[in-house]
Amino acid sequence: MSIVKENTTVKVNYTGKLVDGQVFDSSEGREPLEVTLGQGQLIPGFEKGLINMKLNEKKTITIAKEDAYGDVIEDLKHEVNKSELPQDMTPEVGMGLVSTTPDGREMNLRVIEVKDETIIIDANHPLAGQDLVFDLEVVEIKA
Repeated sequence: MSIVKENTTVKVNYTGKLVDGQVFDSSEGREPLEVTLGQGQLIPGFEKGLINMKLNEKKTITIAKEDAYGDVIEDLKHEVNKSELPQDMTPEVGMGLVSTTPDGREMNLRVIEVKDETIIIDANHPLAGQDLVFDLEVVEIKA
């Protein structure tokens, strides 16, 4: 019988929830997630949860924030003058922005507060600081 191990490629159906039950992501209605373990494509807790699962096995795992997106880092929150934004932009709380770093990488940011002359942006992952719950089902194990 096939068992998920390190470096195995698997297809998995999943539903990701916050501890309060609010769903934040799911493969329902889409193709299962196909991923090779050990490649750094998944948060560590998700990958650990798949190890030793069998084909067609279902289980629910809880991932501590340390094995998910980590703690909220206050240094990743910055105040920006509205004058630095595109003129046609009206910032709103929850709005996503993209910034390019000096070395050319793109960073996803979220507006978390709007003031008269400035906005507060947050570069933390939206799920940082959260423990997560995943319902998993292994639907294919490749060699």
